[in-house]
Amino acid sequence: MQKKHRHNERLEFLGDAILDAVVADIVFKKYRNQNEGFLTNTRSKIVKRKTLDQISGKLGLDRLVISSRGIHSQKNHILGNALEAFIGAIYLDQGYRKTYCFIEKRIIFAYINIDALAKEEVNFKSKLLEWCQKFKVRLEYQLIENYIDYENNPVFQSQVLLNDLEAGAGTGYSKKESHQQAAQQALSKIKSDKRFIQEVLNLNIKEDNPEIREPDVP
Repeated sequence: MQKKHRHNERLEFLGDAILDAVVADIVFKKYRNQNEGFLTNTRSKIVKRKTLDQISGKLGLDRLVISSRGIHSQKNHILGNALEAFIGAIYLDQGYRKTYCFIEKRIIFAYINIDALAKEEVNFKSKLLEWCQKFKVRLEYQLIENYIDYENNPVFQSQVLLNDLEAGAGTGYSKKESHQQAAQQALSKIKSDKRFIQEVLNLNIKEDNPEIREPDVP
């Protein structure tokens, strides 16, 4: 009789949250004079799936993964998921402080050059556009408001719409920066909110079939 193995999705959920919190704390302390947008972008670059996959392999977790799917697939990110589950397990067994030390010393300091990574330009607008083109989703950026901050700098707040549904909002010292933040939020929502994706794609179906209408509400 073949032995059944339990999945690690609950540990992945926990490890993902702990990793985000620790990386946010490290970045916040390292860059004391940077704004929220910079900190958010830097954290996103550190915890992106490709990076976690690579670090997981370097830590040897690929030798411990049991899966019916190919562990080197670029789409399923099993190695990165395994690293998140491992972090979740450390947290449950050793607590937050030990987990913080593990992430800081064995992941961040060992494999990531934060300064170099922070300087990399991640074009969230391009990534969102690629997704929209792939699924034939209408993409639009709208300026919500602009104002002057206390240092007399112009500030722009924008939102991004996918098939007229609000997907994210961003604030920056230029329209481009606000669009980038809005696109980043949208990509995070696409990643985490399956119901929202379905709502967006359902609008595609209605546009292709204009005779389809929402049922009357009694």
